[in-house]
Amino acid sequence: MELVGAIRSKFEALAPVLNERGQRLWAAAEATALGRGGISRVAEATGLSHVTIRRGVSELSEGPKETVTPQRSRRAGGGRKKVTDVDPTLTADLASLVEATTRGDPQSPLLWTCKSVRRLAGELRRKGHRVSPQTVATLLHQARYSLQANRKTKEGASHPDRNAQFEYITRRVKHFQSQGEPVISVDTKKKELVGEFKNAGREWRPEGSPDRVLIHDFADEEQGKVVPYGVYDMARDTGWVSVGTDHDTAQFAVQTIRMWWRRMGRPVYPRVKGILITADGGGSNGSRSRLWKVEIQRFSDETGLQIEVCHFPPGTSKWNKIEHRLFCHITENWRGRPLISREVVVNLIAATTTTTGLRVKAKLDEKVYPTGIRVPDEDLAALRLKPAQFHGEWNYSIAPR
Repeated sequence: MELVGAIRSKFEALAPVLNERGQRLWAAAEATALGRGGISRVAEATGLSHVTIRRGVSELSEGPKETVTPQRSRRAGGGRKKVTDVDPTLTADLASLVEATTRGDPQSPLLWTCKSVRRLAGELRRKGHRVSPQTVATLLHQARYSLQANRKTKEGASHPDRNAQFEYITRRVKHFQSQGEPVISVDTKKKELVGEFKNAGREWRPEGSPDRVLIHDFADEEQGKVVPYGVYDMARDTGWVSVGTDHDTAQFAVQTIRMWWRRMGRPVYPRVKGILITADGGGSNGSRSRLWKVEIQRFSDETGLQIEVCHFPPGTSKWNKIEHRLFCHITENWRGRPLISREVVVNLIAATTTTTGLRVKAKLDEKVYPTGIRVPDEDLAALRLKPAQFHGEWNYSIAPR
């Protein structure tokens, strides 16, 4: 918006001394300098139509003529009348059509509508207006509408103790870190198709030679999908990712934690007595998963460590540290690159770094993790599980047997 404002200021200063052709060529030069999207921005700032600016761009690209005839300037008020002057009810009728489908904050200067300009033009023509889709688009831009995508901002109904749980997790994290004991954030990254499929984003390549990928995103029968499950060490800014090829289960989640402990945790925390795990409230590491607790107990028995677990409240998974300390950097690292094989996925994850020192290790896990495993009540009762006084369903510790 600052750029549009700057262009508008320059145009308002020059317009009084430029004739019609001068304004057109100046606008064309500004649009050309801006590159992609320049015509739309200049049109928004100056009020000139896209057609006029494109004509100016064409004139600039053709270069000077051998003989130049003087360009006449129209007298004030000359030229084609604005469509809103000829049809004074057009703006009001357009507003009534988009009002019911308007989206956005009513206090924001930017709104959007889910109706297409072609459909809006058709409805206006049925009301007797002579209008094209391009004219509708111009009027919407003038009314501060723009094309926008959905944005994930609503979390749904929040739990009344959400903030209290955040504060509880913060206190436990600080306590563990003050004792020099590890605090890890765990979660599953979204499943990824393996093969010659389109991957979101762009990367630098020689001009005109993008990676060629398949048109349809049908899973490859041999390679299928992979399930990356990650462990992020908050204090040391390091991560471990197991790239699974089967189901995302509690057994897979805890096996990943086990691999992290063996390869990365135990060498740097040789004398600790406990680990704090922060996790989402659902999925393979969900707070209601019996199998998750059974597998954590097994891990505790193997290592002799007391495992404390804190789950985030419902609808707050984006606050999990691993999301914006590890997973986002992995996604950035492989943007625009087809994940053509499992080995490529593992290598790209392991190659992820940041300027702040993030280091990641990754390994392919081709074990089979069956679903539908039931945990009987007696097995659950045998756990050395101690719920916390505050929301014991979210916060608990499991001691070795």
